[in-house]
Amino acid sequence: MDKNKVNQCVEALCQSGCEAVRASITSMEMDLRSAQTEDLDQHEFAAVLIELKSIMSVYDKTDA
Repeated sequence: MDKNKVNQCVEALCQSGCEAVRASITSMEMDLRSAQTEDLDQHEFAAVLIELKSIMSVYDKTDA
């Protein structure tokens, strides 16, 4: 797994804002690929999803 590729993908997705990240998470949970995730292998794809969920959990806790 290319951790640099995973980090770059996470950073690119996060630059779009919270709502876009939440939409990306929903799509990724349905195993749908986007332009940012199309070059990832399955392990990298899963790592990006886990990282995005981890990042958003911080924001979700403060929204409550």
